[in-house]
Amino acid sequence: MISEELKIAIEASVEAGKQIISIYNTADFGVEFKKDNSPLTIADKNAHNTIMKYLSQTQFPVLSEEGKDINYEERKIWNTFWLVDPLDGTKEFIKKNDEFTVNIALIENSIPIAGVVYVPATNCLYYADENGAFFIDDLQGIESLEKQAKRLPVDDNRNEFVVVGSRSHMSEETEKYINKLDHKGKPLKIVSKGSSLKICMVAEGKADCYPRLGPTMEWDTAAGHAIAKYAGKSVLKYPGLIDLEYNKENLLNPYFIVQ
Repeated sequence: MISEELKIAIEASVEAGKQIISIYNTADFGVEFKKDNSPLTIADKNAHNTIMKYLSQTQFPVLSEEGKDINYEERKIWNTFWLVDPLDGTKEFIKKNDEFTVNIALIENSIPIAGVVYVPATNCLYYADENGAFFIDDLQGIESLEKQAKRLPVDDNRNEFVVVGSRSHMSEETEKYINKLDHKGKPLKIVSKGSSLKICMVAEGKADCYPRLGPTMEWDTAAGHAIAKYAGKSVLKYPGLIDLEYNKENLLNPYFIVQ
């Protein structure tokens, strides 16, 4: 049974996806650059506004990449809150390669307890909570989610050991880590992917490992973390190999491994 909060988050992600695609199919994305030189488009802003409208129906506050900066003194007392990336993979969006997502996570006491990753260009949906992690490869309305959904992970009889890496941000440290990996005697295959789809590939069982030894923010990973967690996978700090945590004073993630 899907909780009311998770259903609202799914509705928010799908409606935000419609806003994103309406911009994606135009010639002008209205690209700006933020202080850290990362791109921002009209689609990011419109998706944020749509998601905020839906999540305002719940009792929980929202921390969004495109929202106002919220002082740590205010948010550190939040036991439960939404953590949102309205358009994850803006670089992939601008390149028009379809590998961008809407990410919405529900965080409780620093841990993701529910998550939604929606892929607007392909109409794929991932969602998860304590009842498990699920995938729909072509969403046909949200009225019958459970009938359409496949439980993750799915069996994937691969002969290769698949490592997924960032399409736009592969670091030298990540490459060194991959070269040292024990790939269980199988041929090593490296797959490049954008946005939170990398985490979802591990959750699905299509990849064995996603090492991220480079910078990410909490909103980049939280929804995918929930999907992976409830699919029986782990998202672990590297080194140290303890669970990634959220709502830190500094919202920058440490290095991590999904496996």
